[in-house]
Amino acid sequence: STIHDLNGNGFHTSSICSHIILLTRLRVVDNSEIGKAAMAEGKPPKCIHVYNKKRVGTVGDKVLVAIKGQKKKGILVGVKQNQPTMIPKFDSNNVVLIDDNGTPLGTRIHVPIPQILRTKLKEKNVVKGADFTKLLAIATRFV
Repeated sequence: STIHDLNGNGFHTSSICSHIILLTRLRVVDNSEIGKAAMAEGKPPKCIHVYNKKRVGTVGDKVLVAIKGQKKKGILVGVKQNQPTMIPKFDSNNVVLIDDNGTPLGTRIHVPIPQILRTKLKEKNVVKGADFTKLLAIATRFV
């Protein structure tokens, strides 16, 4: 909602949404070609679908992103929103691009990845059948 002051200037009273929902801009943190190109052009990928029941993404969730006119899948490895205990809060919404069978498109991840991903992704492996261990293998640092 917008409130107008005496000079007619409008200021917003709704809080900044830090959740990963539809059309949220994300930051690609691996060294995949398409990710590097999109970030260099200043056109970061946008989330167009979150693969969970609540439709709000958290760390370890799979998302569908629109990047350079293509649809790619990705895994959220860091989000801005307030997290439960033991999960670090990041200053940007980070995503690692993967192909359809869960193999990362890049060969290295530039930023630290939360330690909790190890346990979270193990739980998801059983349900979805995708292999997230490759994602943990290319990560260099953990927090």
